[in-house]
Amino acid sequence: MSETSAPEPYVPDFGAELERLLPVELPHAVAAYKLVLPGVAQVPVDTILAMSRKSSLWPMTFGLACCAIEMIGTFMANHDLDRFGIVPWPSPRQSDVMIVSGTVTKKMAPAIKLLYEQMPNPKYVISMGACATNGGPYTEYDRVLQGVDKIIPVDVYVPGCPPRPESLLDGFLALQRKIMEEKRMVG
Repeated sequence: MSETSAPEPYVPDFGAELERLLPVELPHAVAAYKLVLPGVAQVPVDTILAMSRKSSLWPMTFGLACCAIEMIGTFMANHDLDRFGIVPWPSPRQSDVMIVSGTVTKKMAPAIKLLYEQMPNPKYVISMGACATNGGPYTEYDRVLQGVDKIIPVDVYVPGCPPRPESLLDGFLALQRKIMEEKRMVG
């Protein structure tokens, strides 16, 4: 009987691709993803979330007094809030910004608080005008609330009686800056 040896296993000849299949030593200064995917930027998730929040504000459309006319003027074509990603929305359940524009009476306060509580988190409030901020010219009346911040937290105050549409636009820009600054405080 002749001794037969086991056949050698088949090893394919990779030729020039053998270099590609060998492990690569990465330099310590360069991250691995930059070699694999050039042109890709690494950004923290909280920055992405803050940028998306600030660039897609949906303010609730309701007005209480004469400041509401100026608020409506801000949403018209002359000021074009759409370019900032600010789109008015009629429902509190889909909006994330409440603009309190006008005189807040004690009879209206529970309705404002209810609308605020129906908004999803994160939610922001802009107090527009002297009446919403501190009662305005009606501070001597006991029926008028001395500022909407007595019932809900306010993020941005827009001064004036009534404030111009440019002031509300500046208030929105201040709110966007505040949203980006809040990102740094998380964690």
